[in-house]
Amino acid sequence: MGSIAFRAEQRQQQSLSPKLQHAVRLLQLSSLDFAQAVHQALGKNPFLEIAETEEDGAVGETTGPALRDAKAQAANDGDAGESDREIWQADGFPSGQRIGSDEPGALERVPVAASLAAHLHAQLALQPLPRREELLARVIVESLDDDGYLRSGLDELLGLAELEPPATRADMERALQQVQALEPAGVAARSVAECLRLQLPAIECAQTAALAQTIIDSHLPLLAAKDVGALARVLERTPAEVEAVCDRIRHLDPRPGWRFGASDVQYVVPDVIVRKQRGIWTVQLNPAIVPKVKLNRVYAEMFQRSRREQNPAMADHLQEARWTVRNVEQRFSTILGVAEAIVRRQKHFLDFGAMAMKPMGLREIADELGIHESTVSRVTNNKYMATPLGVFELKYFFSRAMSTASGGACSGTAIRGLIKDMIDAEPAAEPLSDAEIARRLVQQGLTVARRTVTKYRQALRIEPFERRRRHA
Repeated sequence: MGSIAFRAEQRQQQSLSPKLQHAVRLLQLSSLDFAQAVHQALGKNPFLEIAETEEDGAVGETTGPALRDAKAQAANDGDAGESDREIWQADGFPSGQRIGSDEPGALERVPVAASLAAHLHAQLALQPLPRREELLARVIVESLDDDGYLRSGLDELLGLAELEPPATRADMERALQQVQALEPAGVAARSVAECLRLQLPAIECAQTAALAQTIIDSHLPLLAAKDVGALARVLERTPAEVEAVCDRIRHLDPRPGWRFGASDVQYVVPDVIVRKQRGIWTVQLNPAIVPKVKLNRVYAEMFQRSRREQNPAMADHLQEARWTVRNVEQRFSTILGVAEAIVRRQKHFLDFGAMAMKPMGLREIADELGIHESTVSRVTNNKYMATPLGVFELKYFFSRAMSTASGGACSGTAIRGLIKDMIDAEPAAEPLSDAEIARRLVQQGLTVARRTVTKYRQALRIEPFERRRRHA
């Protein structure tokens, strides 16, 4: 008969506490996502409130002193003093626009653009179509993608049209013709060639339209490659004639759906601003994205006094409010520290441009600030720095070291800058190939493979030398 034995053992295991998980989640958010998260916390947590400022008619503090006072008080009083903090207030809206204001914001004043589907449905409502054909046409409209193309097969759409008797392939073909006759021209096409072909009636010259149709039907790859010489030989026309027709085709719209609906634009808001003052590069937080939130002392004290009435939900809200206030401070303190360390190492980049960028790794910043590399990685992702040279993501300043012939090190950003300068200075009729660029870099003491040059050129969105020569 077996026996049961009990054994006690100790093991070390790493785990993230809820407090640390909360801090990590806020730290890795972009400035816009962070502002949204703070707004959501303000809306659902009764212990959080917006800190009033002097502009609102109350005594307040500016961002800098508020941060310093909050840090000092947190060091002296711990969590008990968090209710007296006044961190920051930023609502993500322009100055003068506050939460709860009756005045509409700037984004609320922007008219909503009509979608492509709504535009097409409105035209179908004006067409004298039989009810059956109209329903099939509306099924096709609802199946178009954002480009205005019909990516689904007509046989697939037959199952979506619940008609009696069931719709046939011929019915769908007629409905497709009705949709393709609507504006914008080229809508409901099933390929780029068909999209362009539907727009050919806009070409008034019959000869130009006929030659354009021949190019679209049979020589679209040569058109895409802009190989006018090959097209002229195949079509037995002069290069001037072919170039004129190709230019007319390029004025057609290969994505007619893009004219409708508002695209999801991702705005970049810098987290820190870098300026040169009295010959020294300085870094400061962007006050537009620093929220001023504080603990509601009245509610917190009332809850503490009535603690005998157990309310776990309210206790969780109070704890989360304290974490939010502290983590707001910790987030921006960490971002500012990382940005200052980056600027100290990359001041030559700010003075002289991309070719002066030094190689730098996450560990260098982590060791200087006494934080983990993963923290630096979270801080540099989706966080941006505004400089006189432009707005850059913080991770832009990090690149691995590439050895030089003299035994030194050069960053990938500097090499990309050299490649761009070489291409900008190349003769228009004799552009440099990637292999030639690699050879010239070797002459300058930089051992860079041709495939690396190709990768950097593509990152700079520069066309291959064959296309650059053809354009010239």
